Amino acid sequence: MCDEIRSFFIEKILKNGGHFSANLGVVELTVALHYVYDFEDVREDTNNKSAHTQKTSEDTNQSIKDSDQSSDKLVWDVGHQAYIHKLLTGRKAAFDSIRKLDGLSGFPKLNESEYDHFGTGHSSTSISAILGMAEAAYLDDKPNKHIAVIGDGSLSGGMAFEALNNLGVSKANVLVVVNDNQMGIDPNLGAINTHLGSIQNTQSNFFENLGLPYDGPIDGHDILKLVQFFEQQKTIKGPHVLHLKTTKGKGYEPAEKEQTDWHSVSYVKIHPVKPETPEIKPLKFQEVFGHTLLELANRDKRVVGITPAMPSGSSMKIMMDQLPHRVFDVGIAEQHAVTFAAGLALEGKRPFCNIYSSFSQRAYDQIIHDVALQNIPVIFCLDRAGLVGADGPTHHGSFDLAFLNAIPNLTILSPMDEHELRNMMYWATDYTAGPVVIRYPRGRGSQMDYKNTIEPMEVPSSRILTSGNKIAILSIGEIGTQVQKAIVSNQLQNTALHIDARCMKPLDLDRISTVFNTFDKIITVEESCILGGFGQQIKALAQDLSYQGTIQSLGFPDVFVPHGEIEELRTIYGLDAEGIGKVIKSLLPH
Repeated sequence: MCDEIRSFFIEKILKNGGHFSANLGVVELTVALHYVYDFEDVREDTNNKSAHTQKTSEDTNQSIKDSDQSSDKLVWDVGHQAYIHKLLTGRKAAFDSIRKLDGLSGFPKLNESEYDHFGTGHSSTSISAILGMAEAAYLDDKPNKHIAVIGDGSLSGGMAFEALNNLGVSKANVLVVVNDNQMGIDPNLGAINTHLGSIQNTQSNFFENLGLPYDGPIDGHDILKLVQFFEQQKTIKGPHVLHLKTTKGKGYEPAEKEQTDWHSVSYVKIHPVKPETPEIKPLKFQEVFGHTLLELANRDKRVVGITPAMPSGSSMKIMMDQLPHRVFDVGIAEQHAVTFAAGLALEGKRPFCNIYSSFSQRAYDQIIHDVALQNIPVIFCLDRAGLVGADGPTHHGSFDLAFLNAIPNLTILSPMDEHELRNMMYWATDYTAGPVVIRYPRGRGSQMDYKNTIEPMEVPSSRILTSGNKIAILSIGEIGTQVQKAIVSNQLQNTALHIDARCMKPLDLDRISTVFNTFDKIITVEESCILGGFGQQIKALAQDLSYQGTIQSLGFPDVFVPHGEIEELRTIYGLDAEGIGKVIKSLLPH
């Protein structure tokens, strides 16, 4: 069974893309869990839908009801390691659709299957969720088993420690499986990883010191031993920890050797065909950030980098390789990263704290209380702002403009291209009057030569890109490139004034006021949620200034944007050049 699964998985993911090496490391574990336990969640009013059928949120709400029947429960931390679980729970036929528009999610999802007991796109949540379920079962005197599989670096997250602290005094029927593969995306760092690597069978350890019965470490690829252990656990009540040693990428030699590179694949990596003349493309925004950060660090000894376990993904590894003592990988611990950055800044350093936009949500209180309230000059670089594509709603950077704009003392910038990103990073290094946020997208930029001559910035300031006189378009961020394409393709250069706002906070009030006094039709464009976003800020200012014209805001409606290719999602929400062009033309006189 394990060999068959591994072969099927390798073939499908190399063809279709997805999270790769983490799933190869849990094949035996997943098979053993499903062999021993019954994880089919008996839900009411599911209309006889099969496990692989996509369900609506209404179906999910109907299904979360009290039931006399109970199944064992399973929660996968950092849910990108749950693909094998999906294969074993009725979704094999739909596997080609994984991470594609309207297809299977790359993460466990409540409304996708009766076997998905909790959605886990972010890290370190599994023990808290499973303990809540287990305590509910304990109150109702239900005997079912509750299992959390935590791995891929997620044990470094503070929430996992909070949950273990609670579990240590609980009587609930919980088994925590520590999938110890020494990896997140990059190799794990920190004292916890060192401790896990040093634990011997006879040695007292962290878990036992919390009062948690412990077994391990054992070989996580020995399926017979795993089945034997899980069979024994069926009759044991209360909390327990099982420590497994696994190999990320197990069974596929290239992935075992280069675990970081094979964490996720988006194309076939077997015998790739190399063109005779490689196509020259712009760098990714992440790469421009990494190169510019190293450039700044070499000029200014105050500059340091902070990443919560994303040195490769954020391209902070560029500086880490050259100046390792000035880059801090703090593990999957966004809250700590933010407050740690505040401490560095108070002692005269210029910390660039790089966090993916959706992960920054996890550190909201620290941004408010530990940085903005005290007006400490931390530089937050929010990567993956806007759409991220196949990772979907857990990873889209849809909300940062809205949730950060409410915080006093923040300066919020969003570059339209790589040159602007570099200008903003240079400006922020010298700005010490308060915290700065620079948010930028995933993927490639638009400039073939990223390394511009740095232009001094003023904040607030905006840029006029085209000078039409019939309609005004205010955009913020990289989505402005789609606005420019819409203007050019529809030959509206003399019709549409296009302003790249650059600053969400503070707004360039002088230029925007001039727009209000000149145009009776305005469009705002952002790759962010409309509620609380840039467009609503413009509308609020317009109301304050008694503007009498029409303002139409383009962005994401009040929904969680699904997974799919970025181009597909922009088309759906009217944020591609064609959709923006249609809105411009609809507001012009016929």
